[in-house]
Amino acid sequence: MILRLQWVAERLRTSYWFLPGFLAVIAMGLAWAMPRLDEANAVRELGWTYAGGPDGARGVLSAIASSVIGVAGTTFSITIAVLSLASGQFGPRLLRGFMRDAGNQIVLGSFTATYLYCLLVLRTIRGTERATFVPHLSVTFGVVLATLSVGLLIYFVHHVAASIQVSHIIDEVGRETDATVERLFPKEIGEPKGGAAAPDAEPEGLSSRHIGYVESVDGETLMALAKAQELVVRIEVRPGEYVLPEARLLSVWPALGDHTHAFEAAFVFGRQRTTIQDAEFAFLQLAEVAVRALSPGINDPFTAIQCLDRITASMCLLVQRRWPSPYRSDEAGVLRVIAEPITPGQMVRAAYGLIRMAAHDSPPVLEKLRLCLDVLLDRVENGPLREAILEERERLPKP
Repeated sequence: MILRLQWVAERLRTSYWFLPGFLAVIAMGLAWAMPRLDEANAVRELGWTYAGGPDGARGVLSAIASSVIGVAGTTFSITIAVLSLASGQFGPRLLRGFMRDAGNQIVLGSFTATYLYCLLVLRTIRGTERATFVPHLSVTFGVVLATLSVGLLIYFVHHVAASIQVSHIIDEVGRETDATVERLFPKEIGEPKGGAAAPDAEPEGLSSRHIGYVESVDGETLMALAKAQELVVRIEVRPGEYVLPEARLLSVWPALGDHTHAFEAAFVFGRQRTTIQDAEFAFLQLAEVAVRALSPGINDPFTAIQCLDRITASMCLLVQRRWPSPYRSDEAGVLRVIAEPITPGQMVRAAYGLIRMAAHDSPPVLEKLRLCLDVLLDRVENGPLREAILEERERLPKP
């Protein structure tokens, strides 16, 4: 359940509709509440509120609404241009990081919310012979929102200019990589409880009815199901793998029974890889920036070297951790779930392999790669991971 909520939260964070929509709902609530405060004469004695008539109030709110919606359209256009630039320059996989930028979402949402607030308050103003009503506090609050919008516009221009700098992008992706390593390779992981051996009998398989990338696997749900039914479950796919139709997701001993849907619900599929449980993809994002920088059309070895520095910083966290055990036992020490983790060789190739192949004619990058691997060899504690790093170093061309 927690993993499913994390998946939903990730979807909402990488959307351009949730936070702006939430701010729009708040604006609608304020547009309903503020005129009622004016009707109750709750702020009659305040001397800093708007003091004009209905025509002036309409003019103020109309000017704010028309100006803000025009600026909102401009910021949307700038955002789309930045996304296009990032996709072509740094890779489409990095668009998720741009879209989850809360600063851009707040700016866009604030502009649309200010427009919606002014539009809804505008309809409450009455200036006829029979009735006259000017929501003084509401108009004043609209002016406050307009002032804040000016500040947000200044922030947006600075933020966009900073966010497309390659150093900023590399650092943001590196921070996400660090967080992924901390989450998926905690210091206490890797110790199985009790015996660790898969049954010798032929298992029953669970085939996928979906296609797409495995974004996450709910291990707690599988453990609970296996314990309740006294089963042993082996996960046949890892997060990050692309599942084809009828691909095997699970092997179950002794038999699956009538719990197909419950077991299948533990898998979350998507159209793209994420870093929720996929540490390999976290490193591949940085490697993609380096590989694009080394392409003949760009030929920017300095960016590739900067990517290697950040990859190595994240790898320094990884080399100090124990590799997770594939065996998961219940409280009684009975083996319930087998989940083969990514191998150290696969992780090292994801971090450095593509860069090594792309830098075959770039001596500065190859020399930097050699130095980075030497740094890791001085710090690594994990035996298989050390062997994988040595193998990667041996693949480098001789200087």
